[in-house]
Formats: sequence, structure tokens, C-alpha cells
Amino acid sequence: MKLGSALLGLAALSLTVAATGQAVPPIDRDEVINSQKLPRSLREFGFFIDPAAQVPDQRVVPYRLNTPLYSDGADKLRFVYLPEGEKISLGQDGLLQFPVGSALIKTFAFGEGDDRRLIETRVLLHRADGWLALPYLWDDEQWDARLAVAGARIDLTTPKGEAISYRVPNKNQCKECHGLDGAVTPIGPKARNLSSEWLEANLGSLPAHADLMPVWEDRASATPEAAARAYLDVNCAHCHRPGATASNSGLDLRWEQDDPKALGIMKRPVAAGRGAGTHLFDVVPGKPGESILLHRMLSNDPGVAMPELGKATVDEEGTEAIRKWIAGMPQS
Repeated sequence: MKLGSALLGLAALSLTVAATGQAVPPIDRDEVINSQKLPRSLREFGFFIDPAAQVPDQRVVPYRLNTPLYSDGADKLRFVYLPEGEKISLGQDGLLQFPVGSALIKTFAFGEGDDRRLIETRVLLHRADGWLALPYLWDDEQWDARLAVAGARIDLTTPKGEAISYRVPNKNQCKECHGLDGAVTPIGPKARNLSSEWLEANLGSLPAHADLMPVWEDRASATPEAAARAYLDVNCAHCHRPGATASNSGLDLRWEQDDPKALGIMKRPVAAGRGAGTHLFDVVPGKPGESILLHRMLSNDPGVAMPELGKATVDEEGTEAIRKWIAGMPQS
């Protein structure tokens, strides 16, 4: 064991005396994850030595996505926990496969430095009967996050100065984005959306024929199509793909899809209702202003806006990427 890991472990064990002076048993993280109970607080998992500072404990590994999901400008801190001796493997469609007993942890925060405020932490637990999604809401003191089965609404100001009512999803709403073929599944950590360095360190090697998405901050160096397609994969394809909650739309916006009709190009909507406005096709090459896809992304109307969940503001950078992609398409 490395000295740093040993010190982290000793630091975690030193936090076993409560304010009352009573000894607290060390956390058996694997038992917490695999039991049928719903932990009432984030601290019960023992993922962090310092939850408020998001300092991870042993076997809790941070990661970032090349192109992240937009959530009103929130900063996201992502971690994966693996049981001792277990490893990540590569599954179909480039999805990472996590062994039973794993957990994916994602904390949403606004602000920087001393002004940073943790809002919620979403935890995906891989139990023997499948994945379980649980939302945790941070307290005002920023000491712990409590299980929020019913979700919550929080008034806050985004980094761009927009006052919004931020929604923490309830336990069932998590399934709307994480549902695939009737089961809850992770949607963020795909091999194509992680750095080659992280993949080599955690898979042992870079997957063959890896087609990595561009890093969002460096998208100017990518083609307009690559930037837009990466954005659609991350922000839309978890619903708009076969077997997911919006599969009836006929759209398949995954990164690996290459059928123009599946991507919405000159495709009439199946059941857009008033969401289509006066437009006739999902994507009209060369004409972003006539494309339903962009029209819905630019709207904040609850009956029109896409995505339906997870945002209360329009992503200016994301919509600009989609606009450039459509505008650059050759017109027939």
C-alpha cells in the first residue's frame, strides 16, 4: 500500500469518535452498498474523508468526462468506488462494466472557492439485483447530505447570474434518464467519453479502435460535427436511443450512430405536438432556424424544452455547437 493511501486510511479511522465521546464503529462500506437498506445520509457510505471538501477515501477514484452533461452550469465532482480486488471491464457500446458492490458518485456544486455550495449528490449503487439510484440533498451547514426520496426545489443563482428554481430529482425521476430496457443503468462513464490516460490507468489499456469524444473546453479544435455529436450523446442520447424512455421519437442520438434519419436529418417528428412549433423536420441541413431539434433546445417552455429534466436554463454553448453543425451541413 502506498504511504498516501495508508495515511488516508488512518485519517478515516481517526474519525471514529462522535461529539458525545462515544466510539463509532468503522464504516463497512461494502455492507452499506450491498444491503437492502437505504442509507439516510451520504456520510453513512464513508466515501469521503471530508465530505464537504469532497476528499475521497481509499478505493474512491475521481474521474471527469470529456464532454459533460449540462445542468444549469453546475460544477460536477465525479467518483467511482470499487470493492477491494475488483476491476472495471469494457462492455458493449463502449459502456464500462462495474462489478456488484460498486458505486458511482456525482456531486453538483455552484460557485468557487469559499463561495462553493454543494447542492446534491447522486449515488448509483450496483447491488445484486441491479442498479439503484439515490439522491442526497446537502444541508445548509454543508456538513452532510440527506436522502431526498421525494426530491426538492432550491432557489439559487447560476454562474451566469440567472435566478432559477433548481430541481433535485426524486428517486423515481432518476429512472427517466437512467432507464434502459426497463432497468436502471449508468449513462455517464462510457469509454468514448473518458480520457485515454484514465482508461489506461483503470482498464489496463486503451480499448481497441477507441473513438474518443472531444474535450468540451477544447471543442474549437474538433470538427463542428464531432462537438455537436458529443454534446447530443451526453445530453440527449440516454433517452433518445432504442430501449430508452424516448425511443418512440425515432431518434437515436448516440455517438456511434451514423444513419442520417436516426439523427433526425430530414426526419419528420413522430409525436412532437406543440414542441415542433411551425417546423416540419427534426434537422434541416443548412437551416438551424427550421430544425425542431434546435428549436426545442432553445426553449424554456416546459411543454417544448428539451431535455425535459435536468435543466432550467438554455445552454448557450451547447446550442451554439448544434447550430454550427446544422448550418454546416450540405443542402441537397
